[in-house]
Amino acid sequence: MKLKVLGCSGGIGGNFRTTSLLLDHDVLIDAGTGLGELSLAEMSIIDHIFITHSHLDHIACLPLLIDSVGFMRDQPVVIHATAETLQILQQHIFNWAIWPDFTEIPNLQQPVMRYEEIRLGETVDLGGRKLTPLPVNHVVPAVGFCIDSGTASLVFSGDTTTCDALWEAVNRIGNLRYLIVETAFCDAEKELAILSKHLCPSLLAEELAKLKLQPEIYITHLKPGEVELTMHEIGELIRHVNPKILQNGQEFDF
Repeated sequence: MKLKVLGCSGGIGGNFRTTSLLLDHDVLIDAGTGLGELSLAEMSIIDHIFITHSHLDHIACLPLLIDSVGFMRDQPVVIHATAETLQILQQHIFNWAIWPDFTEIPNLQQPVMRYEEIRLGETVDLGGRKLTPLPVNHVVPAVGFCIDSGTASLVFSGDTTTCDALWEAVNRIGNLRYLIVETAFCDAEKELAILSKHLCPSLLAEELAKLKLQPEIYITHLKPGEVELTMHEIGELIRHVNPKILQNGQEFDF
């Protein structure tokens, strides 16, 4: 199983792309602006999209993807998200005012998109590729994901602040190889991180102290303009596990 990083930034500009991860060739984790890196042919074979939460940097290209490739396919694209996130997508995005409701196009019997509810702790098995929603703590309903190939696992936090339940779940993953965790702000903006329910380096250090396993750790969701500062602060505070910056185009085989 292979996971490719299409976008992992907390903003846009230059080479910065927001969150989207491609699992093998047919599954997306989030649909931020990084999704635009794919060709039309590559987008047309995506069958499943798992959404961590409804914020724009994680769903910006979802409506455009459906519009671009929906009629090239003979099966609907399946959007996997919690009931709360699906409700937000229905009410605020695919509502005919912002974007057409593609669960009704071309008709209710054969739509180009359909919703599939996911629940915390309940695994979705896609041909042996197991994706399990994990608890996180954000300003809107949100989840992280554990992706398990059967040989090894990768955890993606999505957006979160401090969350004991997340680390309790992560510590139960015996084959954990990779951990991708957000740090959206530098420590000078700690109050903003707390208000918006994100992490900054000092909060990240407190969270990683709860981790009992030893995966490779990668940092995502860094704000453009603060990348070097935030990674320097992380390096000063968290020397024992050596977190690395997540990069566009990076691939994980597991």
